[in-house]
Amino acid sequence: MSLRKIAYLTGEYPRASDTFIQREVASLRDLGHEVQTCSIRRTGVEHLVGPEQRSDQAQTFHVLEAVKSTLFLRALGQNLRQPARFLSALKLAWSTAPKGIKGRLYQMIYLAEAMVLATKLQDAGVTHLHNHIAKASCTVAMLASHLSGIPYSFTIHGPDIFFEPHHWRIDEKAARAKFVACISNFARSQLMCFAKPADWDRFHIVHCGIQPNRYTPTDVTEPHLLFVGRLAGVKGVPILLQSVADLAADIPALRLTLIGDGPDRAELETKARDLGIADRCDFVGYKSQSEVAEALTKASVFVLPSFAEGVPVVLMEAMAAGVPVLTTRIAGIPELVEDGVSGKLVAPGDTDALTGALKDLLSPSTDRHTMGQAGRDKVTQDFNIATEAAKLSALFQGDLHERG
Repeated sequence: MSLRKIAYLTGEYPRASDTFIQREVASLRDLGHEVQTCSIRRTGVEHLVGPEQRSDQAQTFHVLEAVKSTLFLRALGQNLRQPARFLSALKLAWSTAPKGIKGRLYQMIYLAEAMVLATKLQDAGVTHLHNHIAKASCTVAMLASHLSGIPYSFTIHGPDIFFEPHHWRIDEKAARAKFVACISNFARSQLMCFAKPADWDRFHIVHCGIQPNRYTPTDVTEPHLLFVGRLAGVKGVPILLQSVADLAADIPALRLTLIGDGPDRAELETKARDLGIADRCDFVGYKSQSEVAEALTKASVFVLPSFAEGVPVVLMEAMAAGVPVLTTRIAGIPELVEDGVSGKLVAPGDTDALTGALKDLLSPSTDRHTMGQAGRDKVTQDFNIATEAAKLSALFQGDLHERG
């Protein structure tokens, strides 16, 4: 049986913070799917890491650039020759637009983008369109599907999509999608809050995944903490810096490496200096997947003190590397990390709890090796990208009977 030719659409692809989408695309290709990657806008070079991402960008269709090309004129002509379908899509765009003039204007821009994308997909012989994130790019996917007749689906992550569910009309998107891939039971339950019960049986658990064999567990005895993530308020890094400062006197060799970048980097570097721990904190910017894997071999504890998350892939990477993790008890994280088994969970925003948990994990009496092995076993069994991509493939092919 031939496999469907799929298009993947996101707002920006590839991007340093979304390497999990790259892995998913690569795994689907390994299964035999032809995958056309599409991006609304071209990712800035500062958000590309490694040769894989640069190569992927060169092969990606960029919708906004195509809107400025002759493809838009051809797409417009095709839609004018099918006025009933175009007017139906216009009605859908208008009825699902956010309130206000600005919301309506943006929705018309999304419709123009959808026209170009629909023509591109038809030209390429794509038979299914899949979206990640479910915000503006998913609006484009929904409208492109309506214009072309090509079915679409999307992966819903959170947390931010659930902050404005009515703005992004996730109810309508879910109702029109062939299926929705939910990255956790928590994400599925949040979508169920807004979608009609008649649509719930098309919501399937498909985890973001990793390749466990890319990570080599090592035993690190030095007190070396690692954080990987966007340097923005939602990640809770100021609390981590305070914990490092609180533990500095008792653990003189304590160090923290922070991989990532973002709007708060300068402020966080200043905070580290103000706390007197600048010499213990290395802000190293974005790194490639291979470089993150290498950094994990030098970490004794991985720390992610976030205030809001979905199920962070970086936690899976740390667990695959056999590194015990310390993170917050929020959203879908407890579905990945078992408190006291593969790491520790603390309340978000609780500096004292984070500091206490860090002290426990760094204690010589803590068996970090056993914790790390438990984490590796968990992600190998439940968050392996090969397994999760196979679930997606079955859904693309139309096998909707088994819930992942």
